Amino acid sequence: MIYEMIRFRTDVLGVPALSRLLKARFSDTLNPVAGSLTGVWRTEIGELGTLLLLRSFSCQDALLKARHRTLESRTPFGIKMNDVLIEAEAFEGFPFLKPPEFGECGGLYEIRTYSLKAGGLEPTLKAWQSALKPAQAYTRHLITNMFALDGASRICHIWAFDSFEQRNILRQQHYVDGLWPPKGGPEQIIHAQSCLCLPETFSPLR
Repeated sequence: MIYEMIRFRTDVLGVPALSRLLKARFSDTLNPVAGSLTGVWRTEIGELGTLLLLRSFSCQDALLKARHRTLESRTPFGIKMNDVLIEAEAFEGFPFLKPPEFGECGGLYEIRTYSLKAGGLEPTLKAWQSALKPAQAYTRHLITNMFALDGASRICHIWAFDSFEQRNILRQQHYVDGLWPPKGGPEQIIHAQSCLCLPETFSPLR
């Protein structure tokens, strides 16, 4: 599965208006937006004034065509505000993970991005594949994990929990038991960042 993660940055007070415009555009069935809408989140801890939107495509060609349409539009995604920055990244899902299942997933989302050492993707994939089943009490909260197709080598993984407390308890217990993080995975990371988000009302992942 091919994904595009789009960051819409604006001032904090402009986020509700931006969300309404995106909701209207992605609800337009007569002139649908390319790709399949997967999730839309508002950052609560991390970079504020940001909406994150994830959409999926069947192939890279479809993503590139959609990106060209975005670049050529004077009002991309129906946005008529003049204080919005749009940043798009292309990803491919880890080959051993199923596509996300839509619906209620917990309500609190964590989106983590790891920049990898040169040559670090293959050992990262192997480490994650080996760790998923033994740590399934924790990894069942994993929505997806993706590796970048452009820019620096990196992965982006999305998690859903009922609460921050649940997240912390699960992570701490799996650390103690030696089940997480994936063995050999952290050694590939150069830089890591995380943000906590809440889903927008029109997000397929909630």
